[in-house]
Amino acid sequence: MGQDDPQDASPDTEDDDDLFVVRRQQAMVDRAEPITRAWVIHPDVKAVRDRRAAEPALDEAIALAAALPGLEVVGSEVVRLPRIHPGMLFGSGKIEELRLRMKAAEVELVLIDGHVGPVQQRNLEKEWGVKLLDRTGLILEIFSDRARTREGVLQVEMAALSYQRTRLVRAWTHLERQRGGLGFVGGPGETQIESDRRAIDDQLVRLKRQLDKVARTRTLHRAARAKVPFPIVALVGYTNAGKSTLFNRLTGADVMAKDMLFATLDPTMRRVTLPSGAEIIMSDTVGFISDLPTELVAAFRATLEEVLDADLILHVRDISHPQSAEQSQDVMTILHSLGVAEGAPLLEVWNKIDLVPEEAKDGLVVQADRTDGLFAVSAITGEGLDNLLDAVSQTLQPPLITETLSLGFAQGRERAWLFSQGVVEGEEQGEDGTTLTVSWTEGQKARFAKL
Repeated sequence: MGQDDPQDASPDTEDDDDLFVVRRQQAMVDRAEPITRAWVIHPDVKAVRDRRAAEPALDEAIALAAALPGLEVVGSEVVRLPRIHPGMLFGSGKIEELRLRMKAAEVELVLIDGHVGPVQQRNLEKEWGVKLLDRTGLILEIFSDRARTREGVLQVEMAALSYQRTRLVRAWTHLERQRGGLGFVGGPGETQIESDRRAIDDQLVRLKRQLDKVARTRTLHRAARAKVPFPIVALVGYTNAGKSTLFNRLTGADVMAKDMLFATLDPTMRRVTLPSGAEIIMSDTVGFISDLPTELVAAFRATLEEVLDADLILHVRDISHPQSAEQSQDVMTILHSLGVAEGAPLLEVWNKIDLVPEEAKDGLVVQADRTDGLFAVSAITGEGLDNLLDAVSQTLQPPLITETLSLGFAQGRERAWLFSQGVVEGEEQGEDGTTLTVSWTEGQKARFAKL
């Protein structure tokens, strides 16, 4: 396992680097605020048949809150509901009960682990006298805090604006229309909501243009990598599955790896030398999560295209997590929605085997050993990584074709190239030249044809 020159997946910033840096610094200053006291609620709606298990879902929501700097979770609970109340989400009795408890705890922010409509959000904020974020809003806040590259910041801003656009509700009483008129054309007769929506759309167009510039640079980088004969291996998985820790272990890199959700946001790529001597480019990607906001999936599609270009996908699972199977299903659903084919080359990696109780660990290791494409590893201790890397080498090794070539004596350059590639298995001298038996890949054959 070796490391060469780092190759960052994110493009360099352009002429307005200074503005970008100032904005990020200002964002850091803005977040250097007093601790906000937060209350986390997971609505467990019985009418939803495919709902997640309530207690693990609440734990994940608390972990999401912990991933956002400046928040202190002072209370959390599962609220069981027969159905969603359209205007207020909860019943009036439950709303009053929660209001009293949150008032006693001096709560400033309520985090609802689920979708909250704009009208519901406005009504609950009025009833409780606090700020409210739903699951999508919280994830957007985390992404906004973690984005470091220009592309990441632009993508988050676009996702946030798309989210805000859906949450424009009639909260204005000072005017019904900005100007008179029949309203058959934009401008005259435009309502306040329409005006705000138009402003957001204009901002989205501006951000899209900026993102397109950065994306073109990424495309050039990807095209340059395509000329390098190194296969790409992409790490994917649920957030906090240990992808970055595994990435650091295999590459010797120093990518941020913490026990928190969404520790990695901006993808990173490094060149790695496998024990077999083969070289690959390994990519660490943003973690997935259940109910990932559609705005984020759309915004980060360009970033996740690295996965589509990969020659091999390593699906990293936290096998010690009680909801590991459900997390795996969420990841596969998102991969398929991105366009990853059903039969794409993929190895499943059961990470954090060191955290599994000893009595269960042996069974998991045996199951992995007996199942093709499945590996039980620990990115912390290194257990099982040798077998995983051997499998990566074998999976990426293309089939060899054995053929006979006839070269004239004047084709010394071609003969030297074949020997430099190590594909020659036999050679016989003749009157007109040499006959060589070679075993090579289709790629090597194509490169030889260009000589």
